[in-house]
Amino acid sequence: MRRLILGAALAALTACAQPATLPKGPVAAGAGITLTATPVALNAQNPAQDRVGDFVYAGGLVLSSEQTARLHGLSDLRVTPDGKVLSLSDEGDLLETRLVLDKAGRLAGVGPGKLTVLTGPDGKPLQGKKEADAEGLAVLANGDRLVSFEAIDRILLYPAKGGVPRVVPAPVATFPSNGGMEALAADPDAGPDAYVTAGEDSGETWTCKVSSPCVKGPTLQKPVEFGVVAVNRLAGGNTAWLFRAWDPLQGSRITLKILGPGGEVARLDLARPLTVDNIEGVSAVPNRDGTTRFYLISDDNFSKSQKTLLLAFDWKPQPH
Repeated sequence: MRRLILGAALAALTACAQPATLPKGPVAAGAGITLTATPVALNAQNPAQDRVGDFVYAGGLVLSSEQTARLHGLSDLRVTPDGKVLSLSDEGDLLETRLVLDKAGRLAGVGPGKLTVLTGPDGKPLQGKKEADAEGLAVLANGDRLVSFEAIDRILLYPAKGGVPRVVPAPVATFPSNGGMEALAADPDAGPDAYVTAGEDSGETWTCKVSSPCVKGPTLQKPVEFGVVAVNRLAGGNTAWLFRAWDPLQGSRITLKILGPGGEVARLDLARPLTVDNIEGVSAVPNRDGTTRFYLISDDNFSKSQKTLLLAFDWKPQPH
């Protein structure tokens, strides 16, 4: 998770942050939880607004649960075409749930959730923020899951068939504190075991494989205040990159850029008064009508002043 403020601004943020809400009563043993999904408009000041540029709003939710204090800090997600959701938190939890769509195909809710703790190569649960700061999530063609971590910069592979994870190739680079590999995604065009990652602060990118070392790619051009926080490879040689910024005056701002071989194809900008928070994760799902559905998720930093948002947007490439 990137540092959002410096100097005096840090004190202001600390003052407004509150501890996560604890369960109202005892929680039964086990990983199952009930999720509450509260609908949100794209623009609370103009509820009729249904798009931003070429991106059509397909519903949004605020996620919460009264059964656990762990449903916070969600940093990335992967959604399958049949609606299964995987999301991870930057304190080492993995959330599994399922989307609920209405008759028009818009995001309307989520099903029950399952919350489990990520383990390390020793088979034991990851301990403490430094060891468990999971930021990026990728799923390879064979079902293996990859997770990138900050603080202790590394990528772990969690086998699809279960068992302990193992360390796989990561960029040979020195990342600044809280400026490491937030962005991670499978890269099927580069191989069945390939994945792409980036440095949050530097914008440098790499293509890696489970079977071979990482290879340096292009450096993303971005304003200095924006960090690279998520990535998805798309059809047709395009890539969706998610950039995030925050400051005390403007609050959270995000830009989703679709980049192709020839440059920028499309972009989605979210800032006040639109519904936005500390969005750190994106998952792209192809729709039957030729559009691509983008699901965005926010990290609430375990703060009462923030929300866990799950937003959906549909995008269709414009003919040239």
